[in-house]
Amino acid sequence: MTVFLPWFFGFLIIFLFTVAFLILKKRKVIFTLRSSLPKAPLTKLDLPLFKEEYASDLTVPSPVRPQPQKPEEELPGKYNIDRLVLMARDPYWLYTYWEISAAIQEEFKTNYGPFAWGQSQPVLRIYDVTGTNFEKKSLLEYTDIPISDQVDDWYIQVGQPDRSFCIEVGRKFQNGHFVTLLRSNVVSTPRASLSEQVDEEWMWIEDLYHTIRHQYGVSSPLIEEEIAGRMGIVPLGISSPGFYISQT
Repeated sequence: MTVFLPWFFGFLIIFLFTVAFLILKKRKVIFTLRSSLPKAPLTKLDLPLFKEEYASDLTVPSPVRPQPQKPEEELPGKYNIDRLVLMARDPYWLYTYWEISAAIQEEFKTNYGPFAWGQSQPVLRIYDVTGTNFEKKSLLEYTDIPISDQVDDWYIQVGQPDRSFCIEVGRKFQNGHFVTLLRSNVVSTPRASLSEQVDEEWMWIEDLYHTIRHQYGVSSPLIEEEIAGRMGIVPLGISSPGFYISQT
């Protein structure tokens, strides 16, 4: 067996040399093919120029802060104006609203004592001033309505159509003495019935039709029918509005 070892190693060395030779030859062929191919022209790429930026040149956008919404302005409950307003709602009811300023309250306390405001009752006094005025106030009929210091308007049932009224808001002491603080305007309730004036004379629709026809010289039956249709009458003498009967 030792006789075959030299032959084996010799054969192995020859095999390795053969493989190495073939590999080198193959690489040489590939290099030759590559060198024979035409070379493509080299193109220069224009790269964008970048400007150097420093930290001081960079501006960071500030966050947008939402604008606070303005609260809706509410109408004030008081205007610090002394007033007493009276209105007629219908033939049987009145409506009034008022405002008493702190100045009137202080004046009342100065004249009647520091505790007079709390010791008196707020009252609405209603006067019937139909055909009269306040020159003889003591002779006028009136009605007192006790109210509260927490209210500033009131509905008043008078139940008298076609009458004139005026009211006062004031303070009433336990002995019945009434002190006027504010006085309202005069209003009149409307009538609750038809008007008694019946002297108006209204032109009949048929008479109005004939007046327009003669005024414009209308003679064509078609034009007469058109005018009659606009006026809501019938040329045959029937004066019911909204109906029209054509004559054949």
